[in-house]
Amino acid sequence: MYDYAHYKENDREKIIEFMRSHPFICLIGCAGKRVELTQVPVLIEEKEGKLFLYGHVSKKSGHTLAFWDNPNVIALFTGPHVYVSGSWYAGNPQQASTWNYISVHARGRIEFLPEEQLIGLLKKLTLHFENGNTDSSTIYDNLPDEYKLKLLKAIVAFELEVTELENVHKLSQNRDEKSYDNIVKQLKNQEGDGKMIGEMMEKRKGEVFSNG
Repeated sequence: MYDYAHYKENDREKIIEFMRSHPFICLIGCAGKRVELTQVPVLIEEKEGKLFLYGHVSKKSGHTLAFWDNPNVIALFTGPHVYVSGSWYAGNPQQASTWNYISVHARGRIEFLPEEQLIGLLKKLTLHFENGNTDSSTIYDNLPDEYKLKLLKAIVAFELEVTELENVHKLSQNRDEKSYDNIVKQLKNQEGDGKMIGEMMEKRKGEVFSNG
């Protein structure tokens, strides 16, 4: 990860809000010499000033066995990202192109939870992603009992207390104002991630050049 202050977001609440907006994480661990990872949606909760991630994984997979063996893991949150052409910079056009992106690395120890807590998590998880719609057929309480019994045998819930939180907000903060404005203009003319990054940079410009 970049170790430059201008590529960091220092507002913890903004970092957590980014995590809440991008809850489909890559959970990474290691057992022996083998690195294991899986992608899962998580719930994010704050308790007494501490940050926790909750989710579930399949019981008999390689990554779950690795997490049992070594509970030290990283949860990787990623958001929009986009190519930035060096031709958009002001002044000398012979500069390398780059990539703008945002990511958060949440480090901690994973703990697997008993079945009764798995049931509670599944209730919260399904309600959360169904936006509180209790009539939805996909929330836990509305699933057929036979299906729920099979589900509970196949998965295990986890809690991850975040002990270290790192982030990269690489959004052309190292560029001069003229180059920055042109990058914003070029990105806002795109669709998808490009447009999102351009709009984000436009909102952050006051912070980037506040001392300029």
